Amino acid sequence: MERRDNQSPQGETARILVEFLEVAISSIVFLKGVYPAGAFERRRYMNVVVQRARHPQLKDYIHSAVSALLPFIQKGLVERVAVIFFNIDCIPVERFVFKLTVNQCYGLKLEEADLEFSLRSFLIKLSVSESLTRVLPHDCRWEITAYFRSLPEASTSKDAELWIPTDTRQWQQPPLLTPIKSMSSEPLCVQLYLEHPNSSEPKP
Repeated sequence: MERRDNQSPQGETARILVEFLEVAISSIVFLKGVYPAGAFERRRYMNVVVQRARHPQLKDYIHSAVSALLPFIQKGLVERVAVIFFNIDCIPVERFVFKLTVNQCYGLKLEEADLEFSLRSFLIKLSVSESLTRVLPHDCRWEITAYFRSLPEASTSKDAELWIPTDTRQWQQPPLLTPIKSMSSEPLCVQLYLEHPNSSEPKP
C-alpha cells in the first residue's frame, strides 16, 4: 500500500517538494548569514548552484524537520512551511513563507522535469533576494514552522509526534508581505513570500 501511495502523483509531487524545501531552507539560512560560511557547501541541484548545509546538526535539523512533513504534504494537510527568524524575546522579525497546495484530484502521470523546472526558478530568485530582506538582530534565532490545515492525530502517526507547538509569539497586526516567487500548475501550487512586522505593531 505504501509503495502505491509513493508512486501516486501526490506521492511523487510531495517527494520532489520535500527535497526542494530542504535545499531552499538551507539557502535561506545561508542568505541570512546566521552561521559562518563554512557551515555550508556549494552543490548543484536542479542544475542550479546552491548552498547546502554541511554542519551535521544544522543539516540534520533541516532534513529531519522537512522529511517529517512528507506524509502530510502528500495528503494535502500542510498549508504553509515557514522559516522564522526571531529576536531574544521570541518575537518574529522576519518570516520566509512557502504556501503549498498539492492537487489531490490530479491523476495523470507526473511530469517530473516540468515540475523541477518550475521549482528551480525559486532557488534562482532566492539567491538574489537579499535586498528584500532586513538585517537580523545579532542575537537572533530561527526555526522551521509548519502550519497544518487540520492537525494530524499524534496517536496514529509517529511523524506527527515530531512536531510540537511553537512558543514563538505572533504579531498582533497583519504583517507586511513581499512576494518573491509563485508557480501554479495542475499537481502543485507554491507561493514564496516574505513577512515583516507592520510599522503599527506594538513594541515589546
